[in-house]
Order: sequence, then C-alpha cells, then structure tokens
Amino acid sequence: MLDSKLARVAMLCAFVFPVFASELAGDAGQAHAQDYPTKPIRFIIPFPPGGGTDLMSRVLAARVTEQTRWNFLMENKPGVGGSLGVEQAARAAPDGYTIVMGQASNLALNPSINPKLAYDPVKDLQPVSMVAIGPLMLVGSAGSRITSLAALLSEAKANPGRVLFGSPGNGTLGHLGGEWFNRAGGVKLEHIPYRGAAQALTDVLGGRLDLYVSTVPAALGQIKAGKLRGIAVMGLTRHPDLPDVPTVAEVVSPNFEVANWYGVLVPAATSAPIVARLGAEIRKALESAEVRERLAAEGVFARGSTPEGMLAHIKAEIAKWAPVIRESGVKLE
Repeated sequence: MLDSKLARVAMLCAFVFPVFASELAGDAGQAHAQDYPTKPIRFIIPFPPGGGTDLMSRVLAARVTEQTRWNFLMENKPGVGGSLGVEQAARAAPDGYTIVMGQASNLALNPSINPKLAYDPVKDLQPVSMVAIGPLMLVGSAGSRITSLAALLSEAKANPGRVLFGSPGNGTLGHLGGEWFNRAGGVKLEHIPYRGAAQALTDVLGGRLDLYVSTVPAALGQIKAGKLRGIAVMGLTRHPDLPDVPTVAEVVSPNFEVANWYGVLVPAATSAPIVARLGAEIRKALESAEVRERLAAEGVFARGSTPEGMLAHIKAEIAKWAPVIRESGVKLE
C-alpha cells in the first residue's frame, strides 16, 4: 500500500515539476526582456564603412536609440563576401547583446557558393526582422541597338554569347541575376565581372559593354539625363521612379525577382522575449518617415517582418538561388 502511494506521488512530481520549471523559465525570460538591455548592444555590419549596408544599419540604430535610449556599438567587420561578420555574430553569446545586419549575399547566396561556409544561416542564427528590400535592374546605353526588353531578347537569341552584361563581380547578386535571366529567357548573355558600378557604367556609356545589372540609385541619374536607358526592372512590380520601365516578371517569367534585401539577426538560442523586444523596436523604427526616406535614397524600401516571416524568406531565397548557382558554375575565388 505504501509503495503504491509513493509511486503515485512520484508520478505527480514528475508531471508537475517540469511544468513548474518550464513556467519559471518563461517567467525569467520575460523578466530578463523587461530589463533588457542593461548595457550597449554590439551591432555588427559585415561590410566596410560608407556603403549601403553600413548606412542602413546606422540609420536604423540611430532611430531605435531615439525611441528607446538604447546604446549601440557599431562595428564594421567586412570580409569573405559579407560572411565574416555574420560568422562572428553566429558564434557570439545568445544574450541579445550581439546583433548583425544580414543581407541576400551572406544569407542566401554564400551557402551555395562557399561549401566551407563557417555558419548555417538557418540553424546558427535567429532572425529578428527584415529591414529593407530593393530590386536590381538591367540598364544599357541610350544609343544602343537594344532599346527594350523585347529587343534584348531578340538580339540575345539571334546572337548567343555576343551580348555582354556586367556585374559588380563573380558570385554577386548582379552576376547571378544575369544568369537567372539567361535561364528564364532561354538566352545566353556573356558575363563580364567588374569591381563596382563606376567603371561598368562608363563602359556601357562608351559602347564597350551592352548591359549592366545595377541598383536603381546607381543608374537613375544617368537615366533621367537621357544617357542610360532602363531596359528592365528585376522586381515583381515597376519601380515608382521608373514607371515606364517594365519588369522582367511582366515579359519573361512571373516569379522573376532579383532584389537585395536586409534584415537583423541574433545568435541562435537567443530568448524569444528578447527577440520579440528587438523586433518590435526595429519595426517601429521602420515606420518613421525619415527612416523610410533615407532607405529609399539608397534604392531600397523599408520592410519589417516577424521573425517567422524573415526565416521563411531566407529559406525561400536559399532554395531559389541554389540551382542558379549550381548551373552557372560559380565558385569561391
């Protein structure tokens, strides 16, 4: 009889104590999030100072600081195509005091380009919120024989490998966007890598390069001046600054989208209440008209998200680009 009672007590304890412990852990996490942060937050920027990722990160941090009086320690960690800074964030303590600005290249492209990548963007990082997204576009010289997207397709099909397109380098989003255009349009544009937009656009204007896969801001001034021609926007919808330029999705493939995107992440295992607190402040900052205008000047549109929404986006982008990277034969240099 006594053994039976003891067995029942043991069973009850086994059921109650884990539940109680779980509730205590949840309460502790909530309390920690309410006190958070108690010290400056390290904000890793995986690219050099002065670029678009750097500017976006600093604009966002400044706005969150205005809202909350939080302090951020901005830290540029360029290298390995933006992967070095993300790797450092993935290896940091999951306490909410290290965040990183990830983007398409280091979260969606590099996993397929670099088989020795030191982190898994899905397993080793916890998304907090998307920040912004901006489409790329195909541009050519205003004096070129390629006057439209239809003309480009016709020319490329008639002369495989003779139409040249430039990008900021092998394995970049611009390069892979051109390769995906080849697949979607059934054509063969020949890729010419550059080290940036300046020399490539000079060669387009000089007739030495037929096309360049550009950000909108890099080409917009020359398009407005009548020196460059917008051939196609690589977003799903037309760009508000270029309403007469069609999208590739309209003409070639309805799901065609080549866009750079950005989002904030923390190390995996960071507590859900802290992730929620960070995400709420980031999304609030992105509602600011000033922030939206600053981001638009960089060619991107503010776009917040839930952690779950950002994770789904990362997974979809990895799956989208993996076959393009594999078929194009891009390798780490």
